[in-house]
Amino acid sequence: MTVSAGSPGWYLRRLSRMGPQEVAGRVGDTVRRRRWRSARPAAPSVTGAGFTSVLPSGTVAAVPPDAAKRLVAEADRLMAGHAEYFGVDRDDLVDPDWFHDPKTGRRAPQGYAFDVPYRDEDAVGDIKQIWELSRHHHLTVLAAAYAVTGDERYAERVAGHLWSWWAANAPLRGVHWTSGIELGIRLLSWVWVRRLLDGWPGAAELFEGNPVAHRQIWHHQRWLAAFPSRGSSANNHVVAETAGQFAAACAFDWFPSSARWRADALRSLERQLRANTFPSGLNRELASEYHGLVLELGLAAVAEADAADVPVPATVRLVLLRMTDALAAVVDDRLRPPRQGDADDGHGLIVDGAGTDRWGSLLATGEAVFGRLAWWPTVTGTDVRTPLLAALVRPYAKEGTAPAVSRPADRPAHFADAGMTVLRGPEKIWCRCDGGPHGFLSIAAHAHADALSVEVRHDGVDVLADPGTFCYHGQPDWRRYFRSTLGHNTLELDGEDQSVSGGPFLWTRHARSRVLVADTSGAGDGGTVRWCAEHDGYRPSVHRRRVELTSASELRVVDEVRGPRRAVRLAFHLGPAVAAELTGNRARLTWTRDGEDRSAVLDLPGQLSWGAHRGESDPPLGWYSAGFGRKEPATTLVGAGFTDGTEGFTTVLRFQGQ
Repeated sequence: MTVSAGSPGWYLRRLSRMGPQEVAGRVGDTVRRRRWRSARPAAPSVTGAGFTSVLPSGTVAAVPPDAAKRLVAEADRLMAGHAEYFGVDRDDLVDPDWFHDPKTGRRAPQGYAFDVPYRDEDAVGDIKQIWELSRHHHLTVLAAAYAVTGDERYAERVAGHLWSWWAANAPLRGVHWTSGIELGIRLLSWVWVRRLLDGWPGAAELFEGNPVAHRQIWHHQRWLAAFPSRGSSANNHVVAETAGQFAAACAFDWFPSSARWRADALRSLERQLRANTFPSGLNRELASEYHGLVLELGLAAVAEADAADVPVPATVRLVLLRMTDALAAVVDDRLRPPRQGDADDGHGLIVDGAGTDRWGSLLATGEAVFGRLAWWPTVTGTDVRTPLLAALVRPYAKEGTAPAVSRPADRPAHFADAGMTVLRGPEKIWCRCDGGPHGFLSIAAHAHADALSVEVRHDGVDVLADPGTFCYHGQPDWRRYFRSTLGHNTLELDGEDQSVSGGPFLWTRHARSRVLVADTSGAGDGGTVRWCAEHDGYRPSVHRRRVELTSASELRVVDEVRGPRRAVRLAFHLGPAVAAELTGNRARLTWTRDGEDRSAVLDLPGQLSWGAHRGESDPPLGWYSAGFGRKEPATTLVGAGFTDGTEGFTTVLRFQGQ
């Protein structure tokens, strides 16, 4: 049973996943929070502050016209007060209330930051809705629109919002001072706001000539230096914290502590980038959205280092290079990465308008900084961020400290350390097989109970889909469903998850998986590609799955359960574009892609009794979440029965010729 975050049971289970060093560090944090309640030092006075981390001449002129057009359209929408966050439309952004949650209508309470129960939706509202606007990505978009157009309306709106935010959010007061990732990303946004407004006459007065800005920037960095994410929580959050602090200490080098903050943040960033990334280049959280977030943050941090002429350890660039190559390897034919693990639509830096492809943008930046390999997919879209970052980041091949590195000569398909295998077949068939670790660190915060799950696409369309994430806080039944074993294309025993949850971001027991076969050698010559793995999450039983993808566009999945007789449910989740007609144990699937009708036949194991579920809420079943806070009905096929320890369950998906 999932325990709500903040309850006594949750605290006990959370404590059980910490080591002695982490416990000691958190005790120290608690003491420091109490001391800071009554001892709030003033920021040191700043004299002679300047800003030199500007974009090189001609950078803005290199922004592609269509990307600039999308940017300006988004900026004009913001100027009119409109934005959409996590499926909720807002029309109050001309003069926003920084504490209002438009989803629940609640307003977060004021007071000492560490007294605010931000996990309690009844008291605060949906914290993601409240926090997102205060990451100030909308201000980097408006500032970028100013840089592209020279229209001072955009700059004036940015200045007005910053003054409003600073006035409403005194240091250590309110919910925007409770989470380090928020402070880190906000600092990164402020750096880019100042950079993009550099041609505006009021830019210096807003930042380096403004004691209020000095106070805010100093207190943000002091907070981050005092309360880093620790131990079992040192995931993408700590990367955001260190990247933001490093960026600010480079660009806003105005304080007596700036050099120390910069050096400490860089050491932490180098260590945490390595810790958060497998040697293969995939993110250790095994959550694709966080791979993108960490890569964005790392590239932005290197941009600040190069702009300020601060040397960066070679390992930082090497990790980012490997992350970029790994991303290029796993995306499908439409540049979509796997939908694996949690996803909250988090970004490190936004300077683009709606319709810009995040993953294409990252690959375009990777091409500019690291150089593309022959097997990389082609990026046809344009973006604003790539020319801006590429103007600051030194190309890898020209970086004197860059070590010689052997990059993959061919497109990797099996990532042994991450347990991810991508099978590719004819007609742009893409299949991700999951045989990796349950998650990262002892709590595996962003993992799902999805061992041995498969995800299948045809020309970028989700056919057998990973349903996604939908929510984090406030809706425990939905959080539980989207993380569950039944909520993925895999097999469940006795109505239980393979791994045991202790809360919305806590797993107390992790299923252990291992890949037995990953034969992708036939992918390029029209042969059959194979994968086989097993996990022990249902001890004493063992679930083993074999997957084969043939040149005849046939995908065969065989599930075996070795152990005593147990109740079984086998689920296959279809993408929202796919319609299904289930007759007995055969489902006919149809969908449309680019105006063309497509189809497939799914033959399901005859030993199980099959039913189709769509948009059910009590309990949840048959849903697809395209992004955080959004869900839509989709068909889920569930077969129920029993295992006997000897007979396998065979599923065959045959794509019809087009």
